Amino acid sequence: MRIGFGMKALCGAVLAAASATAVSEDAHRVAGGSKTAPQSTADAGALEQRLRQEETRLRAERAAYPGHFRRAYAAYPRIPAGTLEAIAYVQSRWQPLAPEAENHGHHHMPAAYGVMGLYAGDGFADQVGEAAALLGVPGERIKADPATNILAAAALLDRLMRGKPVSSLEDAAPLLARYAGFGQDPGDSAVGDYARASFAFDVLLALDRGVNEKGMVVPQRAVAWEQAFDADTLVRLNAPFVRLDVEGDRIETDSHAIDPVSERLVRRDGAAGKGPDMQPLSTDYGPAIWNPAHSSNYTASRSAAVSAVTIHTAQGSYAGTISWFKNASANVSAHYVIRSSDGQVTQMVRHAHTGWHVRNHNSYTLGIEHEGYVNNSSWYTSAMYNASAALVRHFCASYSAISCTAAYSGAPSSGINVLPTSIRIKGHQHFSGQTHTDPGINWNWSHYYGLLNPGSGGGTAYLDRFESSVGHFNTSPAYSGSTTGISTASTATRDCTTRRYGNCSLRVLLRDNPNTSASWAVRLLSGAGNPGSNTALSRSNGRVGFWAWSGGSGMSVGVGIDDSDGTERSANRALPANQWTYVEWSLTDAGQWNGWVGSANGAITASSVKLDAIWLYRAQTSYDVNVYIDDVQIRN
Repeated sequence: MRIGFGMKALCGAVLAAASATAVSEDAHRVAGGSKTAPQSTADAGALEQRLRQEETRLRAERAAYPGHFRRAYAAYPRIPAGTLEAIAYVQSRWQPLAPEAENHGHHHMPAAYGVMGLYAGDGFADQVGEAAALLGVPGERIKADPATNILAAAALLDRLMRGKPVSSLEDAAPLLARYAGFGQDPGDSAVGDYARASFAFDVLLALDRGVNEKGMVVPQRAVAWEQAFDADTLVRLNAPFVRLDVEGDRIETDSHAIDPVSERLVRRDGAAGKGPDMQPLSTDYGPAIWNPAHSSNYTASRSAAVSAVTIHTAQGSYAGTISWFKNASANVSAHYVIRSSDGQVTQMVRHAHTGWHVRNHNSYTLGIEHEGYVNNSSWYTSAMYNASAALVRHFCASYSAISCTAAYSGAPSSGINVLPTSIRIKGHQHFSGQTHTDPGINWNWSHYYGLLNPGSGGGTAYLDRFESSVGHFNTSPAYSGSTTGISTASTATRDCTTRRYGNCSLRVLLRDNPNTSASWAVRLLSGAGNPGSNTALSRSNGRVGFWAWSGGSGMSVGVGIDDSDGTERSANRALPANQWTYVEWSLTDAGQWNGWVGSANGAITASSVKLDAIWLYRAQTSYDVNVYIDDVQIRN
């Protein structure tokens, strides 16, 4: 039995919000207090304005794509619905890639073209040339015309499906891995199967969660992960098992179990991994996967002590970047690669070795590649920022020459902008002697500084404001297996007509599950339930809270906190109907917490913890209820 999945399109009229509040605005208004380094109001306003302009432009650009996808499915009906939209999301975030016009020379990675991100050789497969032969059209048309680009990807995928029994998304997983285009030979051991599996996973994850953001719509379709990949690969890929009925699907074995906190498959203590890709975790940074770059792409020593960090945007996908660093002809590498969707971290070069990523500054730097492209802010997710900041905080704790307070905190920019050597954590574009301009105009340095220095400045730090995306809350209300009572038709979507502050909020539409009379208990996951994807919260004097508005009576809310000994769940706070109410909980008051899973003891004890979820409760009803959430925050 499966319980819950993905976001769907908004439907029904949006309810108007009243302005009354149950607590004093003076006590809880966010008015400039911040844990981040100072950023001028003008800078913050300019960033928000640019993001709104980008969203308007992208929505208009993407309006024609659904029609192109429909025509491609009509031409190639073997392809499971939604697969093409998901591939476009993984490869380009639905933005036509034009390498010649962009900062694409990053690390000499093979160029990808168009909304489907098709490769044209130069180390990866010549998908453009192969599709041109299949369609009988010029390769330049495939590169430049979105409709033809989408049709080309469909033709390539359909070719792989001929003669293969593909009756489900799960059946398509190995074919998606072959479609990825990494290397000329699908069995090329120099590249390895992990990058291909990562690509297939990313495509299925986009479908599993569903996407409805800034004109991108990937239809949600639940994925039976245990049918798509073997157990060890699922552990490696950090696949979500949140919808599994563990007994019914018989996933728990002598070697594997479901972790009660993250609701993901893990290896039991002492269980040995199987298969050629099951390499040990990183010894430099525990949360990272160790998947080494090819030995010809880095220097197995250092000529200088580590004293700086370089922030990169990969100008490519997570799987593609990993594959390229494992390619013997790449002559390039960075120490880490971070995935956009969930912040997964792969280490490819040991700290003691010299990665080749920032030319004349390689000898003393550690390099982090972030999946994505500099001209599209959609890649820079909360999960990615959090995972990156946690990694860099580890560097700061490990190397005396690197201080997190010596990170750049100014406005983002395009082009080369050389900063002094006293700034130890900065972008590729900030080092002398460079030609690359990443991470560029869309990397939020002020926000990143605040994540690196969570105690700086006191005041209030936002976890999610929903101004440009759904932030950490990128799964549906029914996604967690701990949720009861509501239908899988329930949604969580960004809404820019109703908000407490700013321009947007998170609209949570709760619909009853008619097959049960159970009361509603909704675990609205933060970071998809993965603690590593969430922001570190300081327990000292910490209070976590948010603004909420309920369109019906009888609703109450709470939060879950991932502590060092398990997950603690807060006491409930009632929400009056039809008005904005601020609710919060003290991390230091044991009377406000109850033990939930793991070895939780009903008190927050760790100095640094993570928000697991917002909980929504109501007695069962057959009526739909809208709840709006805004300005999720930690205050000290």
